[in-house]
Amino acid sequence: MAMDMPVSGLRIYWKKNSKIIAMHQHGCATQVCYLSVVSSRQRIIIRLKAHFYSSIHSLDEEKTIMGKYFGTDGFRGEAGITLTADHAYKVGRFLGWYYNALRERNGNNEPARIVIGKDTRRSSYMFEYSLVAGLTASGADAYLLHVTTTPSVAYIARVDDFDCGIMISASHNPYYDNGIKLIDCYGEKMPEEILLLVEDYIDGKLHVFDKEWPELPFAHREHIGCTVDYVSGRNRYMGYLISLGIYSFKGVKVGLDCANGSSWNIAKSVFDALGADTYVINNKPNGLNINNNAGSTHIEGLQKFVVENGLDVGFAFDGDADRCLCVDEKGNVITGDHILYIYGCYMKERGKLLTNTVVTTVMSNFGLYKAFDEQGIGYAKTAVGDKYVYEYMAKNGCRIGGEQSGHIIFSKYASTGDGILTSLKMMEVMLAKKMPMSKLAEPLKIYPQVLENVRVTDKKAAQDDEAVQATVKAVAEALGDTGRILVRESGTEPVVRVMVEAPDHDTCQKYVSQVVETIKSRGYGV
Repeated sequence: MAMDMPVSGLRIYWKKNSKIIAMHQHGCATQVCYLSVVSSRQRIIIRLKAHFYSSIHSLDEEKTIMGKYFGTDGFRGEAGITLTADHAYKVGRFLGWYYNALRERNGNNEPARIVIGKDTRRSSYMFEYSLVAGLTASGADAYLLHVTTTPSVAYIARVDDFDCGIMISASHNPYYDNGIKLIDCYGEKMPEEILLLVEDYIDGKLHVFDKEWPELPFAHREHIGCTVDYVSGRNRYMGYLISLGIYSFKGVKVGLDCANGSSWNIAKSVFDALGADTYVINNKPNGLNINNNAGSTHIEGLQKFVVENGLDVGFAFDGDADRCLCVDEKGNVITGDHILYIYGCYMKERGKLLTNTVVTTVMSNFGLYKAFDEQGIGYAKTAVGDKYVYEYMAKNGCRIGGEQSGHIIFSKYASTGDGILTSLKMMEVMLAKKMPMSKLAEPLKIYPQVLENVRVTDKKAAQDDEAVQATVKAVAEALGDTGRILVRESGTEPVVRVMVEAPDHDTCQKYVSQVVETIKSRGYGV
């Protein structure tokens, strides 16, 4: 059910039982509103014009607030340095108090329920315990999925009526980094308005419910929250994935690279249950080896593994398994663009591609759009980040979208990128069409692309520098209509990404090097 309401400044914050609790924001003032709805079991989307801190941001303009701590994919940093146990404790304190306060204002005295998952980093345990301490100190109950994937937390938060979910992971980053991803009760990324409130609490300047909160009250006696072992939720998510397998995988030799991360004991269980002959690498996490020459960011290991063992296909996940890349039977990499093409065509052939649109980001390859044109498939381009892909999909009713990096969203089945789900969908196409992966990907001709990440002291200053902009402009003019250049900042790291696509690799490398050298010569390189 969807409702369009002419209410300015209203944003959903929490759903429970028979009411939606929403918050009205105008400037720094806050007011809680209550909207009666038909049923909590129905997914309810309220499309509203909203303005939050209108002097800097308008949701109508589809701009994004980049917070002090939370970027496009959560609060991420080096564990113990830029992301500390104290930060995690405060995040837990705020969320536990906040969702309990919303319940009380709705006449519900039951404690808030918040589900937590984590990846295999050594620091993930530290952050889990800190979050639990904060949540229970504020009177919320913490449900622990233990080591699991980000999409599993999103799934369980949605189907088990949790107030919100928390995933502890830095995704594809090295082991010494970590992150806190917040997920709302719909299994989607937490609204930016709430993230700003979390940041305000961390900085000691929280103003909410028409009041200043220099400190939050502690729960006491029987109101202190409890911790619940919820491994059953993770198992139920695995059962859901298995239920999506419409073909038997019997006789198919499948290689899995689990990146020594969240999928290490989930992916194999799912493929085994569907009958595959499963071969696994990088499934022995020790807290320090997540993403270390493993997984979707180091797919060369899986390429070699597939060829040497004569496998039919291989799938590589990242640290929290929200992305997936493939390797065909010949050892060739199947990128996120290939996946979008293969499954987009499969959906169109069956009349399942609603709106006849595949949602991509500006990082998708030229060749993808040429191939879509040949197939009569429309496409949309968003900013980089699965967050923006999903927002466009939800707003426009699209069924598939994703990124070149392997974040693929199948909106009929999930509200976020899901690496294992993606691998199952690719298996479905192979089995349905009785074709190897190499043949499915063959019509897509990828332009050569060179992408270089430049670690910098100041991302914005590096991009705004006149000399850097002049070099980028010169490259764009030289490429003309034979290629393109894209320079953008990372949403999670102090990095500027320089990407060029052109008819040949040498041309790509030449122009990327020119821009990178300019950035470094201007003193921004680290």
